[in-house]
Amino acid sequence: NTKKSGNPRVLVFTKTSGFHHSSIPNGIAAVMKLGLENGFDVDTTTNAEMFNEDSLKKYATVMFLNTTGDVLGYREEASFERYIQAGGGFVGVHSATDTEYDWGWYGRLVGAYFLDHPGINDTFPNVQEGVLHVVDADNIATRDLPKEWKRTDEYYSFKKINKDKHILLTIDEKSYHGGKNGDNHPMAWYHDYDGGRAFYTELG
Repeated sequence: NTKKSGNPRVLVFTKTSGFHHSSIPNGIAAVMKLGLENGFDVDTTTNAEMFNEDSLKKYATVMFLNTTGDVLGYREEASFERYIQAGGGFVGVHSATDTEYDWGWYGRLVGAYFLDHPGINDTFPNVQEGVLHVVDADNIATRDLPKEWKRTDEYYSFKKINKDKHILLTIDEKSYHGGKNGDNHPMAWYHDYDGGRAFYTELG
């Protein structure tokens, strides 16, 4: 694997075919700021045609930022599988788990699928304050966080949770209304998968 010259590049993919989060532009701005501070370049797209071998090989990581629904065709899915199998990286943010329910390989890559979030029946708000627990404080993603982290977000419960992953954050279901994953409710994780690497955060 030859070292590419220049900064690593990240592709931020924000196509939605279901719910469209209004926070997507804020998310793009945050990733661009991270790129400036940490020496990586950022491209953004909603175009699934970027998922071909020639385009993907330019990127160290592909981020699904608040994608929803069915966003890739079968050829694009096959290209993305080959990209991961060749050692590519994947980052999923928030509704990346509300994406591609019929593509089991992707479900295992992202690590779980969206089940629901609070506020589905309007009895309580979908955005609430909750208490997150840092499970692994040694990781670069969590090492600056307090052990118990209070924050306001839209908290998902998950189904089809891939057990084979390293959990970084869990949420205390007693700290907010509507959680359905019990005492070990994961919120951020990473794992090696099919030759590549994957990281997911529900926050966002």
